[in-house]
Amino acid sequence: MNVRALALDFGDTLALPGPNPDGRTVLAVLRRMPGTDVPDAFVAAYDHVHRITRTADRVHDTHTPFAEEIRRAASLSGARIPHPDAVTEAVFDEIPDSRVIRRAAEALHRVRARDLVCVLACDTQRPESVRRRTLAAAGIEACFDAIVLSCAIGLRKPHPDFYARVERACGGVAREDILFVGNTPAKDATAPHVFGMRAVLIAPMGRPKRLPEEIDVIGHFADLPDYLERVDRQGHRREGR
Repeated sequence: MNVRALALDFGDTLALPGPNPDGRTVLAVLRRMPGTDVPDAFVAAYDHVHRITRTADRVHDTHTPFAEEIRRAASLSGARIPHPDAVTEAVFDEIPDSRVIRRAAEALHRVRARDLVCVLACDTQRPESVRRRTLAAAGIEACFDAIVLSCAIGLRKPHPDFYARVERACGGVAREDILFVGNTPAKDATAPHVFGMRAVLIAPMGRPKRLPEEIDVIGHFADLPDYLERVDRQGHRREGR
């Protein structure tokens, strides 16, 4: 394996996931924004819209913009929201983002020292500006050459075009030289493997059944630097035959 780039998941890989907004949280933010008129009925409308939208998105591997959910909930509840696109950052400024795991951050710096291209590749509602602040606060924003977020491209894993975006973000690295690392077997291991990338699954409970044998497993992101060292040694031994 000639690893030249890494594509890294975020939640439960590098970080402990943060909460998602509910209707009451969104209502409170909206009522502080100028020009809005939002009735109490918005809470139930938003929760309903979010539930059915996310269900449909998972079926089709798409990602409906948060602002579109706001528009649909406003239409159902009779709310007046002049600038739905401005709501996204305001809401996610209010809600804590995922918390980066210290051991994972330390391991990422070790990996980055190998001069690999690193791309953050994850499904999230949070806009890039919010995610970048989270990375910066944890001291790892500079570790990433690019960021691919489902909310920005309108697609979520395991849609093949998501991995195509990741490949392009790797700046010319061939897909077979990209190692995808994450904790969800279907999205972070099997799908990128089918796409032609390498993959390593983070599985603290051990190797799941039916995982393709070509996909390796580690227990924690903190194990990734040692895994890459082992891969290098194996490659050198093969070259020396």
